[in-house]
Amino acid sequence: MSHHDERTFVMAKPDAVQRGLVGEIITRLEDRGLKLAGAKFMQIDEDLAGEHYAEHTEKPFFDDLVAFITSGPVMAMVWEGADATRQVRQMMGATDPAEAAPGTIRGDYGLDLSQNIIHGSDHEDPGANEREIELFFDDEELLEYERSDEPWVYEDVGDH
Repeated sequence: MSHHDERTFVMAKPDAVQRGLVGEIITRLEDRGLKLAGAKFMQIDEDLAGEHYAEHTEKPFFDDLVAFITSGPVMAMVWEGADATRQVRQMMGATDPAEAAPGTIRGDYGLDLSQNIIHGSDHEDPGANEREIELFFDDEELLEYERSDEPWVYEDVGDH
């Protein structure tokens, strides 16, 4: 991983999978210049859902979160790039799609708070991305490679 890269966890939730938006989400992140480091199409079980949403265990909406995230397959991914966690959060838009700006993923594809298409690690929670990546991926499942467009994404790469 080069010095300007940060890894962040992103998940296309069951509603995104059911609505055929996984490709669109991947395309948007790729178009932005972010690089896919790992992906896993999977069914989350209740144990993993409980760990993923551990900070919400005592909240009244916890059971609904678990029920939704286990309701169908998800695409779990790790993306890499400069300031990736914050960049992805910005592209996702506000948690409530009704408040998300047009042009963001939720602003363009979501209407309902509980069905909000996508999850990304919280850039305001130090260590959230590492914690979530470790929950879903083993080290050997994440790949390191150079994408041919990197000199055109980052000014400090290469000799152009």
